[in-house]
Amino acid sequence: MTGERLRVVVVDDHTVMRAGVIALLDGEADIEVVGEAGDGRAALALVARHEPDVALVDLRMPVLDGVATTTEISARHPRTRVLILTTYDTDTDIERGVEAGAIGYLLKDTTREQLADAIRSAARGETVLAPRVAEKLVARMRRPVHDPLTARETDVLGAVADGLTNAEIGRRLVITEATVKTHLLRLFAKLDVNDRTRAVVVAMERGLLPRP
Repeated sequence: MTGERLRVVVVDDHTVMRAGVIALLDGEADIEVVGEAGDGRAALALVARHEPDVALVDLRMPVLDGVATTTEISARHPRTRVLILTTYDTDTDIERGVEAGAIGYLLKDTTREQLADAIRSAARGETVLAPRVAEKLVARMRRPVHDPLTARETDVLGAVADGLTNAEIGRRLVITEATVKTHLLRLFAKLDVNDRTRAVVVAMERGLLPRP
């Protein structure tokens, strides 16, 4: 840490949100907000100038998003700890933030006391996770890593890889379009993906589908 007071920068593309966070921290005697930025690129310049102890970084921002910003800060300024502060709590968002180098992941419904304590913990090098985020990570760890696809799900995914629409898949496999959608939802859950393209990519990576 750099002195008696913890030096913090706030990075969020919403002006009102930045003002709110700064106001929350204003009453903390051991925390000083030394700068604010509205996008990732400006945040990198801010961190380079102030070398803060902690950077509070939003996940979705213009110019450079929170993941890319976190990656750059972690690589260029390892003494600055990054705390993701966002409204997004999907598994994918959490994983991307942590993998980028964030020491913690908070949600914007956090209280003033929780935020201040999280900043202090992060500055000490301790991992900080919002309770809901921690629950999601634990649940994810408990899920089977490779839940096998059924033969029909594999057929559907193969048809997706061939570029067929849901209606075309239904005609090929002689099933209704609604049934195709059901199979897609189930295999999305098993592969932990949110779209057709990602499903094909992950399936190929796992050897569930042949590579082109």
